[in-house]
Amino acid sequence: MTAQNVLQNIALKEWAVSVKALAEGKQIIVMRKGGIIEETRDFQLVSPSFYLMPAFEHQKKHLLKDEFMDDLDETLAGWSLDTDTVKLEAYAEVAMDIEITDQQTLDRLRDLHIWTDTFAEERLRWKKTKPLHVLVLRVYRLEKPFELPMVPAYNGCKSWVRLEEEIGLPVRIPVLDDEAFQTEVEKIKQALA
Repeated sequence: MTAQNVLQNIALKEWAVSVKALAEGKQIIVMRKGGIIEETRDFQLVSPSFYLMPAFEHQKKHLLKDEFMDDLDETLAGWSLDTDTVKLEAYAEVAMDIEITDQQTLDRLRDLHIWTDTFAEERLRWKKTKPLHVLVLRVYRLEKPFELPMVPAYNGCKSWVRLEEEIGLPVRIPVLDDEAFQTEVEKIKQALA
């Protein structure tokens, strides 16, 4: 397959409940510092576009705002540690990569995501010398989700995984239309101004 008929064959691992929120237009940001076993020891944006791979292991209900706690239960329904497939339902393009180094700036985004202040603070404080990356994402739902075999390379606490299977060019549907997306981007810009 040529580059024209294949999207980036890489995925960003993110809490399944976060992927759900992104795919439903409830938020357009993710916060990244890097996984525990990152090769570079910190987060690096290795691709401007990627699939969103739901991760289930480290999700914690008490780190979600009350109105999103039920969404966590939904993502866990039918999942177990010995699940042998992973479903990709969303694709994202990075609109902005904002580096945050202080609590005051991070607090300005509190109304624009599903996580509690505690979660955001923990992300910022972990690896103190490294900035927290807030990725602003244009998210697309895949018209036909892909079920991939769960291979060992996808496991572990890391941000990025290279997909072992080539995926053709799936039909993608924007979660938010252009106007709605720009409105959300402006909210972020205003919050940080």
